[in-house]
Amino acid sequence: MAEGRGSGFLTGFVIGGVVGAALALIFAPQPGEETRKRLREKTVELQGIAEDATTLAKIVADQFLETGKTVVDEQRERAGRAWQEGKEAAAQTTAEMLARLEETQRNAGL
Repeated sequence: MAEGRGSGFLTGFVIGGVVGAALALIFAPQPGEETRKRLREKTVELQGIAEDATTLAKIVADQFLETGKTVVDEQRERAGRAWQEGKEAAAQTTAEMLARLEETQRNAGL
């Protein structure tokens, strides 16, 4: 859950940066052409930041995917061992019960 908050923060940070930069350039006391030029420069800069954030998000997602696969494999292995142990315990209990039944029948003279 904490990881989800981190990606939300990153998205909010990038969006906030874009909005803040645009507002700063719009309300800055300078000629229109210079403002447009700075706005274009900031747009290119923010595109780079967005691409970096996308790359980082992909890396983190890949790591989560690998971790998830590892956990699933481990749990599958544990479940298989538990299943096998349960089968062995059931077979042993069945054998013990049959042995007791035979002993009871011999003692009863059947």
